Amino acid sequence: MNFKHFIYMSIAILILSCQQNPANINSSKTIDAQVQELLAKMTLEEKIGQMNQYSGFMDFTGPEPDKGQAATKLDHIKKGWVGSMLNVHGVENVRAVQKIAVEESRLGIPLVFGFDVIHGYKTISPIPLAEAASWNLEAIKRSAEIAAEEASAAGINWTFAPMVDISRDARWGRVMEGAGEDPFLGSQIAKARINGFQGEDLAASHTIAATAKHFAGYGFAEAGRDYNTVDVGTTTLYNVILPPFEASLEADVKSVMSAFNVLNGIPATGDQFLLRNILKDQWDFQGFVVSDWDSVGEMVNHGYAEDGRDAAKKSVLAGTDMDMESYHFIEELASLVEAGEVDEDLIDDAARRVLKVKFELGLFEDPYKYLSKDRENELVYSPKFKDEVSDIARRSIVLLKNDNNILPLKKSNRKIAIIGDLAQDKTSPLGSWRIAADDGTAEPLVEAMQAYEANNTINYTAGPQLIIGETKFVKELKVNTTDRSGFDEAVKSSKNADVVIMNLGEHGLQSGEARSRTRLGLPGLQQELLEAVYKVNPNIVLVLQNGRPLTLNWAEKNIPAIVEAWQLGSFSGSAIAQVLYGDYNPSGKLPMSFPRHVGQLPLYYNHLSTGRPNDPNQNDVFRSHYTDELNTPLYPFGFGLSYTNFTYNNFKVTTQTSSNAIEVTVNVENSGDMDGTETVQVYIRDLVAQISRPVKELKAFQQVKIKAGEKVNLTFTLTEEDLGYYLPNGDWIFESGEFEIFLGSNSQDTSSKLIEL
Repeated sequence: MNFKHFIYMSIAILILSCQQNPANINSSKTIDAQVQELLAKMTLEEKIGQMNQYSGFMDFTGPEPDKGQAATKLDHIKKGWVGSMLNVHGVENVRAVQKIAVEESRLGIPLVFGFDVIHGYKTISPIPLAEAASWNLEAIKRSAEIAAEEASAAGINWTFAPMVDISRDARWGRVMEGAGEDPFLGSQIAKARINGFQGEDLAASHTIAATAKHFAGYGFAEAGRDYNTVDVGTTTLYNVILPPFEASLEADVKSVMSAFNVLNGIPATGDQFLLRNILKDQWDFQGFVVSDWDSVGEMVNHGYAEDGRDAAKKSVLAGTDMDMESYHFIEELASLVEAGEVDEDLIDDAARRVLKVKFELGLFEDPYKYLSKDRENELVYSPKFKDEVSDIARRSIVLLKNDNNILPLKKSNRKIAIIGDLAQDKTSPLGSWRIAADDGTAEPLVEAMQAYEANNTINYTAGPQLIIGETKFVKELKVNTTDRSGFDEAVKSSKNADVVIMNLGEHGLQSGEARSRTRLGLPGLQQELLEAVYKVNPNIVLVLQNGRPLTLNWAEKNIPAIVEAWQLGSFSGSAIAQVLYGDYNPSGKLPMSFPRHVGQLPLYYNHLSTGRPNDPNQNDVFRSHYTDELNTPLYPFGFGLSYTNFTYNNFKVTTQTSSNAIEVTVNVENSGDMDGTETVQVYIRDLVAQISRPVKELKAFQQVKIKAGEKVNLTFTLTEEDLGYYLPNGDWIFESGEFEIFLGSNSQDTSSKLIEL
């Protein structure tokens, strides 16, 4: 290389370096020091810009708008007044808008790109509630890893997941997005998902930043109606609602999303008690808080803020760091600071938090690190994900009933009738909250059964339609309640079948955000169809696909086999078929109680005892009960059957007085003739405490695969951390005394022993 070439190359490298780092940040310093150095160079408006998030508003690969809102937002990006974009995905689109931010703004600060990667990007895993039914933390973690790998290949580096809200009310449609009713299980799953999304190195090109949402109490919306008021005591707040969020911080989650709801009359986005006192001060959260969509502006609707200016002020004072799509931060904060109503130190703190995550993602080192077209082509819809996503789907299936061992199906010389509109649907199994996935890409049950390597005759009849008209995420679905076209044909086709598989439930978009329901039976004409088929052929396997617990009293009483198959994602059909034929022994356990009647809701296993507990043997009526229904769920939390049998023996509990620890041991035998997986669950009850404690609380579980005829010895250790609880003022306490230790296969079927510490 001659001297002239050396000079040219040096200049080229310098130009490239300036393009990627126009703010000239010293990368040899710590991230905190680099952030501080950058903040010192920023104007007030640029700092506020880091707190501003816009949704995609134009085609960034096309011509620039010359007027209107899109032109204004584009100008804000060029000025460095935007910190994040959401709903911009795909390498070409992301590169185009990142190029504007990096190469046209004064300091060239890169944008972070957020997206709702909830249970997959294009390749869709089971809905989160279904994955929670696997009780397999490694599988759940792997699902998030796959989602992160695929989404990051499309330019995404931040997801609005996981939802860690605990909910006890199946009327709330967003139960499909969470882990169910239990704070211990929910906490373990929250950590697994975050570790899956973020990995061991957030700066790697295959990991993305995670968001724990919605802080806090959203799952307790009154009457299960989305966006509704939340009114809970602090005992519930500290012991049920907050633990999964605290666990998320233990997993180093990078962002937390505030909730839509009020708590104690204060909208969560403007709640200083939640965001500053608990999250940032007590828990020392170092990431940033993002509002939910326009939840800053919605404080006006709540009657908590006078207008957008007041909403912006109260949000920032409370601890909200980034405004998602209300525009009030970018419109109002500068003048609020200049008027002395908001301290600029709060702006610095918010911008610092956002910038730190960008540095941790490696965006300052290379703003285009996620933007490889070759990688996008290789990984989006990659066949390499199929086996693992299929395995996650199989693990999520719960066997609810199997009288007379109707399952698994025999593989030869059987006439099988498949009935149900859902059985042919290639979109519904994708579930809700899968906004990047393409309709029609799910594997339907009927095709999987027809392609299965079994010498059986498969006859499919759809029966009446479930949904009439279009199915869109942002539109109400119209359920068919009157058009019985196909009804008689479905009944007729079932008469001479050896087995009838009825694939019924909810459409994938009947659960999720804003999909609250007051009736939890089979929608539309499905219950009528089920009963009509039963009259001519009771040999039915009911395969449910749904996003929430349903009321199934009639089916439980009459149908011999019931399989809870949820909405299992891209490879739904083959996962169900493998379970039906016994090539996979179902191992799922329910993460939510299934009610007998919607009037029981909210329903949950870890309730408190009342002063007059229900005793069915009591002669008078003065006890806590219903006069027209049992108190108990139809299927309890933790419930799930197998094609084999598990026997529990030698259940022992010993105490370690020096450490106040409890050791629980048990021998579990597979006493059936098929290999299977059992999830052994340990619950406790603190019999006397400063406040009333739940009748049972899950504190440990182990999932173990046991071959037919084999035995395994399991040991669980419970510490003071497992045995303590939070007082109403938020103080954590452990008290010595008497505890009841329960062990079993679900929350209802347990053995127990008393111990004293």
